[in-house]
Parts: sequence; C-alpha cells; structure tokens
Amino acid sequence: MADLGPSDLQAQARALGDPTRHRLFRYVAEAAGPVGVAELTTYLGIHHNAVRQHLAKLRDAGLVVEDLEPRTVPGRRRLVYRPAPDLDERWLGGGPYERLAGMLLEVARSGRPARAVGREVGRAEAAARPKGADEGAVEALVASARRQGFRPLLRRRGDRVELVLQGCPIADVAERDAALVCDLHLGLLEGWADATAGAPDAVQVERLLPRPPHRAGCRALLGPRVADGDGRLG
Repeated sequence: MADLGPSDLQAQARALGDPTRHRLFRYVAEAAGPVGVAELTTYLGIHHNAVRQHLAKLRDAGLVVEDLEPRTVPGRRRLVYRPAPDLDERWLGGGPYERLAGMLLEVARSGRPARAVGREVGRAEAAARPKGADEGAVEALVASARRQGFRPLLRRRGDRVELVLQGCPIADVAERDAALVCDLHLGLLEGWADATAGAPDAVQVERLLPRPPHRAGCRALLGPRVADGDGRLG
C-alpha cells in the first residue's frame, strides 16, 4: 500500500468529490481491463471533452494511470485508463475514506450539518448490521465502531460507559479539519445508538471528547437512554 501524505489524500478526496468523476473512477476501477475515452463517454452520456477533463483530474491525483493501448493494427493508438496499482480500500470497497467522501458530498450537496448527516448514515449502517443473538446495546455500538476501522475500548463506570475510539481510520484527513470530521463521527455514534432504542439496555451518546487525530483515543460517553417529553426514548 502506498504511503500517502495528507496533501495526497486531500487531492484524491477532492478529485472524488465530484459525483460524475466518482462514477467514472468506479467504472475504471471495476473494469476487467483498461478502458478508453469512447467507452467512458458512452457510459456517462456526456461530451468526450468533459470525460477527458475528469480523467486528467483523476490521473493528476494518482487515482488512475494513463497509457497508450498496445499496437495491434496500423494507426494512431488510443489513450486508455486503468486504476493506479497501489490503490487499496481507501477508495474502493466501501473503505473509510470512500465513506468519508460520501458523507462530505452529502454535507456539501444538502447544506445540512455534518452531525445530522453522520447520524443518518449511522442509522442506516446500524439497520444493515449483522444481528448477533446475544448482542447487547453497547456491544452493538462497539461492533459498529470496529467495522468502520476503529479499535474500540470499553470502560464501564456504573451505569455509564466510556467508549474509547482508538486508531482513527481517517487520521490523515481528520488532521486537516478535525472539527468537521469529529462532528461526522459524533453523528455516526448517535445514529448507531439510535438503533438500540428498543433494547432493554438502550444507550445514548451524552458527549464526545475529541483528541488529536494521530494520537486518537476520542472518548464517547454513553449513558442509559432516557425518554423525551412525549414519553418516547430520546
């Protein structure tokens, strides 16, 4: 896996921040072999010059490699594109960086607060989580955090629980705007906790105490879920 610095990761996140460019990247990354501009133009349904501009952005960000197709017949060889050889699950397969890019896109598109977007995503993820036969509310929250790339640690203090999020999976990007990323993660935690509302041991997130991303160890303070003014669980 390539050792990318924060500026490299930012450049890739910006390149994938455009929805059309993101679709194009996924097509190239999942294709059986190198693809040309004509094929991508047909797939996207936009002008070939726009496709070339998007490809140039992806190439410059180190996400795709531009080559000349092998010579099989006389004539000018076309440019073809394939995914960069050192790509890993940062941007493919639903990894944490692609997930972050998706949430940031929603924040930019909708204008909604990052915390609200994170909470919505957390609820959706919790609804799709594998069901454990004996999994309690706190254990479900820990399992959700682990699936997203954290190394969660639990500390119980009476009826309160401290969930320590060790090993931030997106520390390089979080270093550039910790407040925004922390708001997204707080929302995710709240969304995951929302899914425990029907459990006898339902919990809610009372507070998130952030830490510098590369030091990690942000602490989420969890308490028993309480009813709101209408008698519903909050």
